This record gives sequence, C-alpha cells and structure tokens, in this order.
Amino acid sequence: MRGFFITGTGTEVGKTYVGALIAGEMARRGIRIGVYKPVASDCLPGEGEWGLAPGELVATDALALWQAAGEPLTLQQACPQRFKAAVAPNIAARMEGTQVDAELLRTGIEPWLDACDIVLVEGAGGLMSPVSDDDYNADLAADLGLPLIVVAANRLGVINDTLQTVITASVFGDGLDVAGVVLNQAAEVDNDESLNSNAAELREHLRVPLLGEVGFGHQGGVAEVVDQLMSSK
Repeated sequence: MRGFFITGTGTEVGKTYVGALIAGEMARRGIRIGVYKPVASDCLPGEGEWGLAPGELVATDALALWQAAGEPLTLQQACPQRFKAAVAPNIAARMEGTQVDAELLRTGIEPWLDACDIVLVEGAGGLMSPVSDDDYNADLAADLGLPLIVVAANRLGVINDTLQTVITASVFGDGLDVAGVVLNQAAEVDNDESLNSNAAELREHLRVPLLGEVGFGHQGGVAEVVDQLMSSK
C-alpha cells in the first residue's frame, strides 16, 4: 500500500479540501507526498502558469492538492486528463470530440510511485461516478489497489449517505478496503441540529474507523486523521 484513494459520499462534500489538508499535514511531517487526480472536468483555461502553456486547461482541484503537497513533480502529472465542461469526465470528453484514456487513468500514477512515499489519489465525484465510458471511481480504486478515504459532508442525511458508500465499497468486485471516513463540515450551517450528533452516530453504525472531523474553514482535526492513516500502514 503506497497511498490512499480519496472519494466522497457525493459531489460538493469537500474531497479536495480534506485531501489538501491531509497532503499539507503529511508534507509538514517530512513525508514525500504525491497527489494524483486521474481526470477532471470543469477545468478553466490558464494563463501560462505552473508550467502549463497559455490557454491550457487547469484543474483547480488538482492545483489545490499539488500546492498543498509542496508542488512535487509537475501540475501536468498531477492531472494529465482535463476537460472543460462541468459534467462527468466521460461526457465532457465526448463534448470535445474525444474520450477519456482509460489506460492513462491507471498508468498516470507511476511517476508518483517512483518519486514519493505516499500518493493521494482523488477521484471525480462519488464512488460510483463514471470517470470513463467503462470505469467508475470504484474500478479505478480497485485497479490501483488503494484503500479508500471516504469524505462525508457533516449535514442532515450524512448517516445514510456514508453507510451507502461504505456498503457499496464492501460489495464492489472483491470488496474495496476502506481506511476510514472523514466527517467534513463543507458549509457553514446554523440551523442543522444533526451537526452535534452525526459523529457519534457514525461511530455507532460504521464498521470502519471514523478518522476524524474537519470543521468549516479551519484545519482542526486533520492531525488526528493523519495519525490514524499512518498507523493503518
């Protein structure tokens, strides 16, 4: 095991935010950390920064992970397949008259394995979101052989969303290993009474570790998450 595959209970749950916190904390501990976003959509034309040509698409999620890790290797290697439309990557690629390279999804991690101690791979969307015409994130996690970090948004409904994701992982193929769940408050909410009980309920019902909690807009809790991830190795 040379890394972790970061997935979520859905979109907009804070996968990149949590992934960047983990990458930054590992880098501060002297770990050679790599970051890999196999494919991304909703990318924006850049201005020739970070080693990319002017107009070349920038995956903002990959950029955040890469900068948090200390800018190892290149941004191009952090996300080799980038598409513009804000839809699933396979559909975005089709809109551009091409398709996601399923082989590159898997081989693009190789430079990171050669250069780094641990690689954080971030999927696109939830566990069963398509990443190519023939692959879900779950297929990619299985083929890379990396345990999952499941990011769950701390809000009403998170118990159901998290259990569904973890159960799906357990029955997908031969079963996917889940390192644990990170409960992330992805938005500032004042009137959601479940925020005070979700962590305890998840610990009660999950059969995998609740690695920790991350609050809205601050880094509290990430050290505990990294401690548990490193102890699992």
